Amino acid sequence: MAFTATLFRPRCTLQLPTSPRRRPNPRPTVAAPLPPVPSTVAAMWRQVHGSGDWDGLLRPLHPVLRGEVARYGALVGACYDALDMDRSSPGYMRCKHRKDRMLHEAFSGAGAGAAGYEVTRYIYAAPDVAVVPPVVPPAAAAWVGYVAVSTDEMTRLLGRRDVLVAFRGTVTPAEWTANLMSLLRPARLGGDDDVKVESGFLNLYTSPAPSPAVGGAAASCREQLIGEMSRLLDSSCSTGGDEENVSVTLAGHSMGGALALLLGYDLAELGILNRRRRRGGAGRRIPVSVLSFGAPRVGNAAFKARCDALGVKALRVANVRDPVTRLPGALLNERTRRLLGGGALAGAWCYVHVGVELALDFASLRDLGSVHDLGAYVSCLVAQGGGGQRHRRHHGAREAGGAARRGDRLQLTALGFLLFLYGSLHHHWPLIINPLLITLFSNLSF
Repeated sequence: MAFTATLFRPRCTLQLPTSPRRRPNPRPTVAAPLPPVPSTVAAMWRQVHGSGDWDGLLRPLHPVLRGEVARYGALVGACYDALDMDRSSPGYMRCKHRKDRMLHEAFSGAGAGAAGYEVTRYIYAAPDVAVVPPVVPPAAAAWVGYVAVSTDEMTRLLGRRDVLVAFRGTVTPAEWTANLMSLLRPARLGGDDDVKVESGFLNLYTSPAPSPAVGGAAASCREQLIGEMSRLLDSSCSTGGDEENVSVTLAGHSMGGALALLLGYDLAELGILNRRRRRGGAGRRIPVSVLSFGAPRVGNAAFKARCDALGVKALRVANVRDPVTRLPGALLNERTRRLLGGGALAGAWCYVHVGVELALDFASLRDLGSVHDLGAYVSCLVAQGGGGQRHRRHHGAREAGGAARRGDRLQLTALGFLLFLYGSLHHHWPLIINPLLITLFSNLSF
């Protein structure tokens, strides 16, 4: 029990006071330091943003790319540090700061304006799942991230106006329940029914989330994001005169990485990224890039193919020892699909990762608190040489291995089978299966 709870701790700052084997946490409880923006990023921002699928930048890891990925990781980390997790607080599961102060508070030691972004909206989500028994009082909705746009000064440094969406990982019991609903379901976000995604992530993305404001109307995470992104992109492309240099960056950790990928697919499928030139001529598409840290698989082969066709660029930063990056689909995945010959049935029901992977190796499974820790991901990237960085593409390269990794494969496969079994049974017997979830994570302090 202690193994599973510690393994899936969303961040090193989450304390487990009921765990009898809990060791003191040596890592700080504040946001990771914000790396400076390299002076050369403006000249190569399109390559860093994934225009060429990061060819030539990953092995060896280009210092500009490493700095930029670490910087976005720190911006995602601000979601954890600003989240009010005090159950006695009236702002429980809300952001502790106003929008105009949140990033300033997260990076207060780095100087005023160090983050380089202005937060324009907070995003809330409330999955439509039954948590039995209820372990905490139900909240209107939980704060899962924010939307921000680069300041004028940061825009000059980056070489473009950057619209950023940052998502945190799993924290609440309802989110845990949704994450483990591992059956594939048609996304129905404007595309073909062959495109299937994990039902739990889709539930979290599309379920109405009551507004924390008194009398506020319920709007799903998706509706909040689509409305705000449309407004910001219209504004960014209609002011300033340089309509070519606008980008969308979607970043998230763990569950947040899944939400970021769903949003990237949704924006592209709906055509929100397509823009007309103000002075005539052919239209253009605003480039969108998804940067995820320790993210799980999201959908099937049709989902991956559609993301590729729509130009959604995805860079997955993954610790090779992080089991979350192998879920869902611990049993039905890319390898299973190849073994089955890549037929239509296998393609429909096997999970497939999207994009290019930047593989890191920075922790042993003996330190379960760090294999999935966002702070460890950022620290590894900031460290000289990327802290044992490895690179591979999902569709071609052999999986990085070694004796240390082979030793834990059976354990991870067994864990994946249990999670697959949970996701399958949840749809039929939620009142029986959900208490198992609460028992499994009963020593987590939410």
